[in-house]
Amino acid sequence: MAGLFDKQADLYLDGRPTYPARWYSMLADHTLHHSLAWDVGTGNGQAALGVAEHYEQVIGTDVSEAQLKRSLTHPRVRYFHTPLSMSDDEIISLIGGENSVDLVTVAQAVHWFDLPKFYSLVARLLRKPGGILAVWCYSGAAVSPAFDSALKRFHDSTLPFWHADAQLVFEGYKRLPFPFESVGLGSEGKPLELDMPKELSFDGFLKMISSWSAVVTAKEQGVDLLSQSVVQELETAWGGSKLVRSVIAKAFMLAGKVKL
Repeated sequence: MAGLFDKQADLYLDGRPTYPARWYSMLADHTLHHSLAWDVGTGNGQAALGVAEHYEQVIGTDVSEAQLKRSLTHPRVRYFHTPLSMSDDEIISLIGGENSVDLVTVAQAVHWFDLPKFYSLVARLLRKPGGILAVWCYSGAAVSPAFDSALKRFHDSTLPFWHADAQLVFEGYKRLPFPFESVGLGSEGKPLELDMPKELSFDGFLKMISSWSAVVTAKEQGVDLLSQSVVQELETAWGGSKLVRSVIAKAFMLAGKVKL
């Protein structure tokens, strides 16, 4: 899926929700060491910065140079472009060598990956014992009955423009293959359900849904899913463009260690 998110890189930076700080504390409590973490599909580095509060060094990688150009700086985070042409051995050398990584994180991205290839890399890189892989996604949002109904109508209009792999997100990663031993934070077929609360104005929410890949894909095909009438319907249901509301996105996490 290289290049899919290049065109909305600015919208990603401004519009994507943040992940709760307690998630990173929770993950850190499940690793024996806190020397090195790898955030894969890091985008602008949102998750990498959260991980950096608990690990001495974090490496964020992405296939999208456009996303990395907008990465958020942190003294313990380094970013690298990892094009699809890189070999497994090159990536392992770049990250730190086999059996060196305490935590691997993938936020809202693993469904785009070549999973057998990625999981093989993770198995080689994770510290054994004590290292874990954590992947998560979010889908949907609860605001109010009136707005939730309007949002569902909008979301239904986007369905023809999503890549097939996005269906894994809509299902909350329930069908995502995950061949790792459970650490009590979700397992294959049984993801851990989490809430992602955020205070947003309607303008902020509009930025978020404008960054959806389906919205960008539709626009490239000449279909404006966020037409003036659709935006007006959503704004009215929200209660006005400047009104700040509590938005609760539903998230789903799987975490595990290498099976020995």
